[in-house]
Formats: sequence, structure tokens, C-alpha cells
Amino acid sequence: MTTIYGIKNCDTMKKALRWLDDNKIEYRFHDYRKDGLERELLSQWIEQLGWESVVNKRGTTWRKLDPETQAAMNNDSAVDVLLEQPAMIKRPLLDHQQSLTLGFKPEQYQAIFQQ
Repeated sequence: MTTIYGIKNCDTMKKALRWLDDNKIEYRFHDYRKDGLERELLSQWIEQLGWESVVNKRGTTWRKLDPETQAAMNNDSAVDVLLEQPAMIKRPLLDHQQSLTLGFKPEQYQAIFQQ
């Protein structure tokens, strides 16, 4: 089963969900603000992708962090920070056939689901 993780009111999420619907792809949507996020799952994402990829450094939540927290960020501390501030996770995060994809680009999704 394909799972897409994110926050429902995010514009990029809306585009990704619309693309999946338009292309009749079955998926489960997991809103980590509403449905929560488990430490183990978040740790797996960071282990696979690295905290630098998972953390959205362009968002206001990152910019509001104190500089010491930003400078000290590593895989372990990122898990704690992201559990407290899930809005800092780049979105969407697509889990398809145990392969993770961050962000949304129609051509990228097209390539993923043509397999």
C-alpha cells in the first residue's frame, strides 16, 4: 500500500493528492498533525534520507528555532525536534513499495508509478 504523509492544508500536499486521485492511484493519507507520528517511523525516515533532507529549512518553523538548536542539529536531535514540530517535515513524503520520496513533482510521481 502506498502511504503519503503530510499536513492536509499544505498546497504541495493538495497538488500531490490531486495527482494521485487523477491518476487513480490507491493510497492512504496520513496527516501527522492529526494522526500523530511515531518516533520509530520518523527515525527510519531520517536514517534513510538524512535529517538535512527531511527538515524543511525554508519554512517559518525552522527559522523560528534558536540558532544553537539549528547549529547542533543531527539525526538524533532532529527526531526530537520534528516530533515536537511536525510542520518542519518536508512534504509530502511518499512511501511507495518501501521507497521514500520527498516533495512533489508530477514527472517524478509519473516515473514512480509507471514501474
